[in-house]
Amino acid sequence: FLSFCVFPSSSEGFGVAEKIVLLTFISAVIVMAILGNLLVMVAVCRDRQLRKIKTNYFIVSLAFADLLVSVLVMPFGAIELVQDNWIYGEMFCLVRTSLDVLLTTASILHLCCISLDRYYAICCQPLVYRNKMTPLRIAVMLGGCWVIPTFISFLPIMQGWNSIGIIDLIQQRQFNKASNSTYCIFMVNKPYAITCSVVAFYIPFFLMVLAYYRIYVTAREHARQIRVLQRAGAPSDGRQHHPDQHSTHRMKTETKAAKTLCIIMGCFCLCWAPFFITNIVDPFINYTVPGKLWTAFLWLGYINSGLNPFLYAFLNKSFRRAFLIILCCGDERYRRPSILGQTVPCSTTTINGSTHVLR
Repeated sequence: FLSFCVFPSSSEGFGVAEKIVLLTFISAVIVMAILGNLLVMVAVCRDRQLRKIKTNYFIVSLAFADLLVSVLVMPFGAIELVQDNWIYGEMFCLVRTSLDVLLTTASILHLCCISLDRYYAICCQPLVYRNKMTPLRIAVMLGGCWVIPTFISFLPIMQGWNSIGIIDLIQQRQFNKASNSTYCIFMVNKPYAITCSVVAFYIPFFLMVLAYYRIYVTAREHARQIRVLQRAGAPSDGRQHHPDQHSTHRMKTETKAAKTLCIIMGCFCLCWAPFFITNIVDPFINYTVPGKLWTAFLWLGYINSGLNPFLYAFLNKSFRRAFLIILCCGDERYRRPSILGQTVPCSTTTINGSTHVLR
């Protein structure tokens, strides 16, 4: 859509109508990503129940990475796209490109950690999960999500390792003599393309697919066991066997959370897979992939930074309630009900057997 409908077919730049359409679309993506990810971070910080769930620490860090994409990367790409010119110099081009690779890789590594967290929570016993997901281990995993991407972003890009053997081709594409325009070109040689794509996408993607497959198998097995217990005949005393309610509730909650995260992972892969596939193929076909197609795939990936908050809102009941409380200024209708049923408010007093609420 971006390549064939939004971008102009001519090489002379954008018309007035095309600039309006493009700016409207890009602005909507940026605003959606900024507000949505801020909402996720505020929701977890304000909601005590959300803070108790270990997975949400990864979600907050993921939202922070997506927020940085929408603030530090997307606006400069949008300006270059509309103006058909890069005006910030070669050094800032390298910094912006390094941030792009860093934050993109950090996002998918966060999703990989989330899938591993869900695997231990659902496929292992609760005691094993508590031993595996200690605060120290969570901190180490979060640190890895941010440190590992630096080794395929700032380090090789600033050293020029990605451009070894293709410097002449990069210089040719950086400057357009016909329009007297300069571009922020990011091209990679074969070793860097393979290394970057494998570390940033293919290995985490394989781990996520494996983890969610095991979660799916475990959920089906638990559901089968619950059905068997529910069909069990009544014993001699007339009472019917029921599965443990706490285990059943926990399994349903964890399975629903896993389904939500599977959808989030699926959207991420649909948004970024075209880019990473093209990133590996392009060096082996002499860099003949059209520039418009590259830009379309790149902005398709950027759109994912604004999708995750909306997936949380529509697919996760806890996040949806927290969002409504924030957006409706703490409306009591959206407060979390007690899981033990209706209880007496803490600010009450009992007089002659009747309960009075203290305001």
